[in-house]
Amino acid sequence: MIDPEGQKEKQSAALSSVIAAIGLTTFKLIVGILTNSLGILAEAAHSGLDLVAAAMTFFAVRVSGRPADDKHLFGHGKVENLSALFETLLLLATSAWIIYEAIQRLFFRSVKVEASIWSFVVMGASIIIDYTRSRILYRAARKYRSQALEADALHFSTDIWSSSVVILGLIGITIARFVPGIEWMYKADAIAALLVAIIVIYVSIELGWRTISALLDTAPKGLAETVEKAALSVDGVQDVHAVRIRPSGAHTFIDLHITMDGKQTLNDAHDATEKVEKAIHAVVLSADITVHVEPAPPVTLPPSPSKAK
Repeated sequence: MIDPEGQKEKQSAALSSVIAAIGLTTFKLIVGILTNSLGILAEAAHSGLDLVAAAMTFFAVRVSGRPADDKHLFGHGKVENLSALFETLLLLATSAWIIYEAIQRLFFRSVKVEASIWSFVVMGASIIIDYTRSRILYRAARKYRSQALEADALHFSTDIWSSSVVILGLIGITIARFVPGIEWMYKADAIAALLVAIIVIYVSIELGWRTISALLDTAPKGLAETVEKAALSVDGVQDVHAVRIRPSGAHTFIDLHITMDGKQTLNDAHDATEKVEKAIHAVVLSADITVHVEPAPPVTLPPSPSKAK
């Protein structure tokens, strides 16, 4: 069951991320071109991909909220995972460009960088905006178990660190102006850009691995044991087996078999499945659960000593 209010809040969080990305990308690009700072231009490219990723996340959240239909019997949740995969590929491509350009500036080409006050202003503003929107996204992601919003929030959290690295590079350039004998500090901007690329690659690999795992229907670690424990907590359930878990975006599909006394009525068995579903929902909020009931095998008592004689 899709919660309209929850879906609206998720879309609002994703849309706020898109608007913030547009402003940051434009600001960084203008300042980067004016100052010729590779670190800021790298951040502008990073923010440009953030904009693409945020737009894809917004689209994915909207589509994933659609109910199941005759062509998508398990709903549209996988769109969130597919969106995250595209985001990973974009980030890796950008990192490759940043590394190439940084190496060129470090060893083959000399480029003068202006560490103006606007350089520090744009990076400081970037940190404040990224911190604010990552908190909004994390809050919505935790509340509604949205993998797309969680990936977006993780992405923007790392932007805070990468922006901090760029600021350090700009500080290095500023110090080199006034302190003789440390001309190598003029290379701090390109070094900072390399560090940004390394951060982006790390996040991309982590996000890509999680995305591929979700697309391959890999169950979250420990969730099967949690589901089994929840089902066994219901009175009358003797055994739980054949637990199957399929994550799909913000939703989780769970199938399991339970063993109960075969002499009870059909109504009693149905009531038991309802209780099992309720117990699992307490630990897996957004889940589609199917419970199959099996009769327990009859207990064969050993023959009494008198009959054995």
